[in-house]
Amino acid sequence: MTIEEIWQILIPVLIFAAFVVAGYGIRFALGFVSRMTRKTKTQVDDIILGIVKTPLVLIFLIIGANFALARVPFGQDIISQYLPTVSYIIIVLIVTIVVTKIVRGILKHYGVAHPSFKSLIPLLSKSANAIAYFIALILILWVLGIDVTALVAGLGIGGIAIAFALQETLSQLFSGMYLMTDKPVRIGDYVKMDTGQEGYVVDIGWRSTKIRELANNVITVPNSKMAGTIITNYYTPEPELAVLVQVGVSYDSDLENVERETIEVAKQVLKNVKGGVPGFEPFIRYHTFSDFSINFTVILRGNEYVDRYLITHEFIKALHKRYREKGIVIPYPIRTVYMSKDQT
Repeated sequence: MTIEEIWQILIPVLIFAAFVVAGYGIRFALGFVSRMTRKTKTQVDDIILGIVKTPLVLIFLIIGANFALARVPFGQDIISQYLPTVSYIIIVLIVTIVVTKIVRGILKHYGVAHPSFKSLIPLLSKSANAIAYFIALILILWVLGIDVTALVAGLGIGGIAIAFALQETLSQLFSGMYLMTDKPVRIGDYVKMDTGQEGYVVDIGWRSTKIRELANNVITVPNSKMAGTIITNYYTPEPELAVLVQVGVSYDSDLENVERETIEVAKQVLKNVKGGVPGFEPFIRYHTFSDFSINFTVILRGNEYVDRYLITHEFIKALHKRYREKGIVIPYPIRTVYMSKDQT
């Protein structure tokens, strides 16, 4: 065997070896980068780097095999005819598998970080897999010389038909995604809808949201209605809230004394009643000269929405007792009628 023949065999080996070294060199570099990214707050970069390291080496091996086999002194007809196509298909499949794994890993990560998002993960993961493998199929058919125009057009028309058929389901799905990402409500929040339903949010699914009323009934609200209605969230920006109690006293009352006695009672209630905020300074605001009383609002504070019921209950009892002791009158509704007598 001549030196030229040996060299013709050695060159493909050296080319393949160079690609192997380059592939493992990049894998080593990515491992170093991965150790550095562990110090970052997000884990998305760790997920991506951990998945792509090994497939990247495989892709380098396939490309290296292509370059190496293209230089061998025999079988070039078969190699040039089939090797590029086979290599292309294998690389497309590897990239597709890598993409689906990355999407699945990121979705799983967000599912752990955001439990309300967890119920959507299987659906989103399957949808991403279907899209990725469909694109891979189109690319493979294209490289095999098959016209995919009719297939893509047919699937597009079919997709439109399916979208119309599943319009309601898709509406609920995207509304559920909005609720989970924008977070106007969260699991555990106490909310009230403009239609009157109120209670604790116990579950946010991809189709509906469940609200448990204080009577322990569960209301199931479609996500499209939940996303399109006006909602009062009593837990944002914080669960603490003002507790307003309306009171009226007679026109003969000393308003300074009424204010003093009322605030004293309110302080005692907030200090002693469960759910009250002891450090809050209650106050009153006079606002109306009504037909038979001067009306005002007492402002107290509770730890959360449902605490308002017990606070109001105990405050009314204590205030009624204090007013009776101090001679402050809460008048009944009365009407005074003046009648004139005709003089003859």
